[in-house]
Amino acid sequence: MKKNFKKKSVIVLLIAIIFVSFSFQSKFFEVAKQIEIYTTLFKELNMYYVNEINPAELTTRALKKTLKDLDPYTNYFDEQDVEAAKIRREGEYGGIGASINYNNKLPLIVRIKKGYSADKAGLKPGDVITKIDNQNLESFEGNDGSSLLLGTPETSVSIEVNRNGKKIEFNLKREKIELNPVPFYKKIGNETGYIVLTGFNQKAASEVKKAFEDLKTQGITSLILDLRSNPGGLLGEAVDISNFFLPKGKIITSTKAKVKKWSNTYLSRNNPLDLEIPIVVLINGSSASASEIVTGALQDYERAVVMGKRSFGKGLVQRYRTLSYGTQLKVTISKYYTPSGRCIQELDYANRDFKTGKVPKFSDGGFNEFTTQNGRKVFDGGGIIPDIITENETLTEETKTLLSSGVLFDFASSFRTKNIKIAAAKDFKFTDGNFKQFQVFLKSDEKFLTKEETSFRKAYKTLNASQNKKIKKEYLRIISTLKTEKIKALSSNKEFLKNEIKDIILDQYYYQEGVYQNNVVLDNTITEAVRLLKNTTKYNQILSGKK
Repeated sequence: MKKNFKKKSVIVLLIAIIFVSFSFQSKFFEVAKQIEIYTTLFKELNMYYVNEINPAELTTRALKKTLKDLDPYTNYFDEQDVEAAKIRREGEYGGIGASINYNNKLPLIVRIKKGYSADKAGLKPGDVITKIDNQNLESFEGNDGSSLLLGTPETSVSIEVNRNGKKIEFNLKREKIELNPVPFYKKIGNETGYIVLTGFNQKAASEVKKAFEDLKTQGITSLILDLRSNPGGLLGEAVDISNFFLPKGKIITSTKAKVKKWSNTYLSRNNPLDLEIPIVVLINGSSASASEIVTGALQDYERAVVMGKRSFGKGLVQRYRTLSYGTQLKVTISKYYTPSGRCIQELDYANRDFKTGKVPKFSDGGFNEFTTQNGRKVFDGGGIIPDIITENETLTEETKTLLSSGVLFDFASSFRTKNIKIAAAKDFKFTDGNFKQFQVFLKSDEKFLTKEETSFRKAYKTLNASQNKKIKKEYLRIISTLKTEKIKALSSNKEFLKNEIKDIILDQYYYQEGVYQNNVVLDNTITEAVRLLKNTTKYNQILSGKK
């Protein structure tokens, strides 16, 4: 009987091994088959297509399009992209100290870093770079002409800019640029420390520690950690920062992956900096990833009150994989969970509707309930929900379109041109009168276009009726009406927009430091956080679930 049982067990095991082996070989064959199809297609296309093909550019576009259909975080990096990603992780590079966006394919300076060569030479936000080392960027073949600004520290670079129609030349020296993830910290009043953390590069934990210890020597008895608009970064830095305020040996986060060795539980490994100091963590809809790991851990252990707006909801973890010829793949390998077991991922990319492009939300099916260390209810599937919601303004479609148009920056640059001086950074306010000036500015703007305006303009162009005076007159009337209505619609988000414009103007006059100096005085959420930290009874009631 035992022999028969053993024989049957061996047979079952052999069948299982054969099945797994066949399954693996089948998958391997399918991968090899698709690679061969692409290779042969690419050879034929390169040899016979009527126009010249750029093989590297074509392959990069194909790979990025393929990965885009998986999720926004799984990306292919060519050699140039790899260097940019390295800069973000390590927090330093050789450059001139200017942040760049693009304006009609030309690099537009949107921020000057205080004290670096661009600042010392007199470059300004709004300058459009037209040449770098005599390379005309209008005819530059690459995708990113501003990359020519990067290089070894102490090397020289010459640039030409267009400033309000005037061409100006600058000779600069590249410097070692450090990206400090803690650009500002300050003691507010007599008791409260305030730390801004803008990212999680390799310096994040050390800079937070340095700022906190300095504030402690100044006598703070409470802390505000501002993670608003912090998109995240390195998971290890998030674990270490959480550990500053949690005991050694606590679960900070856990990850679950398809590959077993990448499923991990991350514990606090070090002695904490402070287990008693009351903390308020500030978040908003752009706080994501590592920001949510820190916030979730401190919330689950009742170590901080979370204030602001619901966070972004990125519960996915990426890892870099080295490919051939110096390229890389950043691939989503796992989901992460807070200590209570929450996965706060908002979008379900596995069930994307490819016909419409719509990605469903996990929260559409309802939230799952979890409990914190003290038994408070918390929920998964849609970011971190604050204990106190202070930023609850709903943005209209017109406002969302405006924010992505670049017009706020254009207005701020125009404002700076017309106003040589403004109030000190901590005192500056963008008034209702200034907002009316902004509305007037929008009347002559052509970058901020709603979907309705874009569709109507396209239809008019298709008609090719510009020579018909009646149609043209009616078209101009409707365009004017659409513009008036969209500008009027922005009034429902007036306070939000006033604050956004204020920050951009302050950045252009007083650098990022000026923005933070202003916020610690005038930001309503910071003011409310300070007020809560002074009210010990209310603070403790929130953490005990009795608010």
